[in-house]
Parts: sequence; structure tokens; C-alpha cells
Amino acid sequence: MLKEETLQRISNSVVSTSGDAVETAVRKALEENIGPAEIIEKGLAAGVHETGILFEEGTIFLPHLVLAVDAMEAGLRILETETQEQDRDRRPGTIVNGTVEGDVHDIGKIIVSGMLRASGFTVHDMGRSVPLQDFIDKAKETNADLISLSALTTVSLNRQQELIGMLREQGLRDRFKVMVGGAPASQEWADRIGADCYAKNAAEAVAKARELLLLK
Repeated sequence: MLKEETLQRISNSVVSTSGDAVETAVRKALEENIGPAEIIEKGLAAGVHETGILFEEGTIFLPHLVLAVDAMEAGLRILETETQEQDRDRRPGTIVNGTVEGDVHDIGKIIVSGMLRASGFTVHDMGRSVPLQDFIDKAKETNADLISLSALTTVSLNRQQELIGMLREQGLRDRFKVMVGGAPASQEWADRIGADCYAKNAAEAVAKARELLLLK
């Protein structure tokens, strides 16, 4: 089967909300030596993106979108297991990732965590609407290299700036790199608040994390 067909099957399985079909298609992709990052970007994430468009058009409703995300996560779990087995002794870095307090958006953050894991990083996904101190405490607990902050609203965007301020107040700013992302974020915003980098999507998050941690 052509690679494009295999990836399209993964995407279609996500849209159809079939976790079993997603798992089967992801295993098939791995058998065909398709890399985890490509499976996520062109298969799983593409399916969620398509589902999001259908939701915005009113073709499907929220329960369908939630089930599609669940199906995507079934595929991510397989990839995470595969990556752990392949890279048991080689981990390029540890990242704490989550959506900031006051923001309940989750889909983009889930994709970023999956892409980072598929690229070999150890990722502690904190979930959504995470209190800022929890990010810091988890980073200290796990001796993380990078804190990744997602914000999908203009109101919650300011939380990214607040966290950087808290790191400075606690004498930890030099210990942890900070990456910001989300629809209202930008490189200009990252520069303004003193973040180490901005990533506009999951693929760029991987590239920026590697660059920050000297893994180019």
C-alpha cells in the first residue's frame, strides 16, 4: 500500500471516531516503516483537523469531535509505546507541557505532546487549565529541560507571561527553557515576554525543542 494511502486511512479512521480502526491503521503504518512523527502529522493530526472543520461547518457536533480526539489518542498510545521501546536508553530531553490556567482547550496540546513523544522526548502532559505553579513544581520534580505553554484565548495568553515572571521571582528562569504556542501567540509575543521560543504547530514545536536543547 502506498504511504499516502496508509496515512489517509489513519486520518479517515480518526474522522470516523473508530479507535480500533485507528490502532490497526497505525500498526500497519509502523509495519510499513512510516515514522511516528509523520504518522502523527499526516495521519492522526490531519484527521482531527478534518473533524474540526466539519464541526465548525455544523456538519457534526461536539460529541463527535470528542470521540475523534479519543480515537487519535488511541493511536498516540501505540506510538508512545513504540518510541519507548526503541529509545529506552536515549532520551533527548524532558518537557512539561500543558494548557495554562483558565483555558480548557486541549486538542492542539495533545497533538504537540504526541509529536514530541514520537520524536523521543520524555513529556509530562499536565492537561488543560493548569495552575501556573503546577508547571513549575512538575518541572522541578522531573528535572525538566523545557516548559511548554499552550494558550488558545487572548485572555489566557497573559498566563504565559505570568509564568515567566514567576520563574524569575523564584530564581528559576535560567534553569528552564520556556516555549509558548497557541492561536493568539506569535514570535513577536514570545520576544515581548522573554520566552525562549514560539512554535506555531506541533512539527515546529519538535524542531524548536531540538534547537533549544542543542539537538539539531
